[in-house]
Amino acid sequence: METMNRTRRLRRGIYLLPTMFTVGNLFCGFFSLVRTFRGEFDQAAVLIIVAAVLDGIDGRIARLTGTVSPFGREFDSLADIVSFGIAPALLVYHWALLPLGRIGWLVAFLYVVCAAMRLARFNIRSSQADRRYFTGLPSPSAGAGIASVAFAFPSLTIAGWLSGLFAFAVAGLGLLMVGRLRYPSFKQLGLRRRHSFLIVLPLAAMLVTIAIHPELALLLLFLLYLFSAPVLYVWTFLRRGYARGGDRERAVDGPALR
Repeated sequence: METMNRTRRLRRGIYLLPTMFTVGNLFCGFFSLVRTFRGEFDQAAVLIIVAAVLDGIDGRIARLTGTVSPFGREFDSLADIVSFGIAPALLVYHWALLPLGRIGWLVAFLYVVCAAMRLARFNIRSSQADRRYFTGLPSPSAGAGIASVAFAFPSLTIAGWLSGLFAFAVAGLGLLMVGRLRYPSFKQLGLRRRHSFLIVLPLAAMLVTIAIHPELALLLLFLLYLFSAPVLYVWTFLRRGYARGGDRERAVDGPALR
């Protein structure tokens, strides 16, 4: 009996572990808002990036410890709408879209709406989706992407055509979140599975680059991930077209060979 009670207490503690990472994610998102209102855009951007890291950790811990729960999933989504919806939208509004006036805050609001829709769709289809891919740009990636640009150029003077360019970029990120392009999830890189030792090399190179020049490295990582889905889509389309062309050639050549 005592052993069973101890096991139950341990299970409660394990359930608490991923939740604490989610709380950390939410704290970073809220504190990022505070920094944004103070005009400290670089620090606000760093907090969003840290929130994205914590968001990735809490899900993996929940899966590793077998503590995935409906409460954790819903709580994580509510934290994400703050950290990767509202916080990046207000950051980019105060940093880049403020000169556009009403258009600027409408674009920021569009981004928040798209992030909320993306999270709602993810919760509905999470049990049916292919674990290798996300449908649409994940909201943590979109939020961290905006933060990486602000982190790389916190003191950039933005006005006129440059503000308009950022408005199109933010709107584009919002549409990518609710779009149908498939982005790699990297969930197949489980910590309990065996992998080739060669995978250590790119991971080590990434960490070294971030340590040497974090602003450039984080921005580059975001751009690589952002364009990975369009490149994958074009590659799949061309490969299928080539396969269909080969089938038609075999169908035409077949009767002639007889």
